[in-house]
Amino acid sequence: MVQSKFKSYDELPLFLNAKTVAEILGISVAGAYELLHQDDFPVLRIGSRLVVPKEKFLSWIESQTGGNAI
Repeated sequence: MVQSKFKSYDELPLFLNAKTVAEILGISVAGAYELLHQDDFPVLRIGSRLVVPKEKFLSWIESQTGGNAI
């Protein structure tokens, strides 16, 4: 597993791409793209780009774990 360069949620960019999602979750970029294509994942399509708003990502993590992500 690759160590994330982010030390806290405050350091995350406003919008996350697949590579950043993969790094945060410790999964492959291919795995991140699978998540980005799931119906319940908070993705925003901008043209052909897929990005995830940071706050929606944190809410998604909280809903998946049943706990507080922050």
